[in-house]
Amino acid sequence: MAFPSDIQRSGGGGGGKYVVGSLNNLVRRKRVDSKHTESSSPSGNRQHQLNKALTAPHLIGIGVGATIGSGVYILVGTVAREHSGPALTLSFLIAGIAAGLSAFCYAELACRCPSAGSAYHYSYICIGEVVAWLIGWALMLEYTIGGSAVARGISPNLSLLFGGPDSLPSILSRHTIPGFGIVVDPCAAILVILVTGLLCMGIKESALAQGIVTAVNVCALIFVIVAGGYLGFKSGWRGYELSSGYFPFGAGGMLAGAATVFFAYTGFDSVTSTAEEVKNPQKDLPLGIGFALSICCTLYILVSVVIVGLVPYYAMDPDTPISSAFASHGMKWAAYIITIGSCTALCSSLMGSLLPQSRILMAMARDGLLPSFFSDVNISTLVPIKSTTVTGLLATILAFFMDVEQLSGMVSLGTLLAYSSVAISVLILRYVPPVEVPLPLSFQEAIDSVSSQHSISYGPGDVSVGNKEVHSITLENAPLLVTQEPLAGYHLINGGWNFLVDKRNRRKIAGWAIMITCVGVIVLTCASSSFSLNRILKYALCGIGALLILCGVILLFSIGQDDARHNFGLKGGFICPWVPLLPITCVLINVYLLVNLSAATWRFVSIWLALALLVYILYGRKNSALKHAVYVPASHVEAIYETSSSSLS
Repeated sequence: MAFPSDIQRSGGGGGGKYVVGSLNNLVRRKRVDSKHTESSSPSGNRQHQLNKALTAPHLIGIGVGATIGSGVYILVGTVAREHSGPALTLSFLIAGIAAGLSAFCYAELACRCPSAGSAYHYSYICIGEVVAWLIGWALMLEYTIGGSAVARGISPNLSLLFGGPDSLPSILSRHTIPGFGIVVDPCAAILVILVTGLLCMGIKESALAQGIVTAVNVCALIFVIVAGGYLGFKSGWRGYELSSGYFPFGAGGMLAGAATVFFAYTGFDSVTSTAEEVKNPQKDLPLGIGFALSICCTLYILVSVVIVGLVPYYAMDPDTPISSAFASHGMKWAAYIITIGSCTALCSSLMGSLLPQSRILMAMARDGLLPSFFSDVNISTLVPIKSTTVTGLLATILAFFMDVEQLSGMVSLGTLLAYSSVAISVLILRYVPPVEVPLPLSFQEAIDSVSSQHSISYGPGDVSVGNKEVHSITLENAPLLVTQEPLAGYHLINGGWNFLVDKRNRRKIAGWAIMITCVGVIVLTCASSSFSLNRILKYALCGIGALLILCGVILLFSIGQDDARHNFGLKGGFICPWVPLLPITCVLINVYLLVNLSAATWRFVSIWLALALLVYILYGRKNSALKHAVYVPASHVEAIYETSSSSLS
């Protein structure tokens, strides 16, 4: 028989074993959804199944709409003036390539694990329960604040369409509550309510609406490119004829600009949150992610080429760079088209925030970490109406009462944490993929039957299956370092390195290599970003961090990828290239951006994540669907299900 993941074994030292058992719960991992998931899940019934109605065009519309927000209409001016100058185009290109690294990682995991939850779901399968819980909470913070901030931007843009700041009807315009100094925004609240209602109608309907709104936004950007290009050729592209040259702030300024505009590419991950609602996830998800990011990158680059060429970077209006650039060439009427594009961008971005958050809430409730209320799926519309309504209600309250612009850093932090966890999950999938899967205790009889067929001898802590060992999770063999390979050893000689590596230690070495690499990334990025360290110490820490990364990469290349990765998740989808270099580079970029966020952002998020841990301790840990799970070898799952079906028939 196998052992429930949280049941402690008898014997001396009960207090210590209780602590070990508590730590075991932190790293327990769920299984990839399969054809058996519904029958093996406590919540696996029809009311939890979403409508598989999305195709590649729907996903492209969702991805482009969620990514291209109104920020691009402002970002080009700010970054060009302060960082990049005419090299803004290269900043967008470099940022697009960096975002593409994360897109590769998302694409593979989305194909292998096509269920709702995005980065939360992948982290739960590959890393562990607590990390997934924290990622889920960080994403909830990101989408709630991001959606509210987007909604607050609709009022000033509508005012411009109607003639000025005070042109909106009184019922829609902003008002200040006397005595409190709170500026309420009815227009923002109404917009959130409308979008929430649209999302509750059904995934196909909301995806169609988002596609239409996104198309209007893209048309506005195409107008900017075409009309701006005409003006540029007519005027001689005076923005590029500067004595300061193409790099007025140097290569460092161009890279700083790339770090800033990187966040203009966040949003493609919204595509993966709808993975469970895609008809053909192995084919359509990679296409949706890839084409969405490519379209966004192309539009950003072309817009930046045109705007920087029309007006010298130092003369750009930081608030309305595109409108003012056209106005300087006598096309003031273009501001209306640009404002319409900005309004539609706000609407599509809001949909791109509320849609994935409701799916994450649903996924967490399915796993027992949140009340089952959030996992209910409406029978007629086949969408999680309750979680969508709660998400919309929270966003409505924030958009109506709070100016959340000062909290926008939280959006960046949640995104970067998710991107980092996804890249690490790819490394784990390739080098230490889960080889045990959890099953409910209701399968105990079938598990015992299969165990007896394989001549299993039982020890006090492990189950020996043939010539393999199946370990229940302990502090010593947590998922990254679990050993489940044959006992035969072999020597590996690689480039002058002579060391003994046998198959039972391969997973341990791979786990430690990933751990060493992550520590090296943290040391290198923190040291290189610190202004308080003296030069010698800074260089020393950077060297140590780089050495750790190099050692981790060499180890991973030396031991090779685990053959069990071929049996992980669904087959036939996209495979991330250049592993381990691509995921490690992705982690390095994301962690560097993380450590460079403001201290105020980190303080606020630390409080939020501390609250998340408290909720997990008080509720999630006790109600997790894996609390009484029995971990069995993945190779025996089919036999266990067949035995269980035979006994029921």
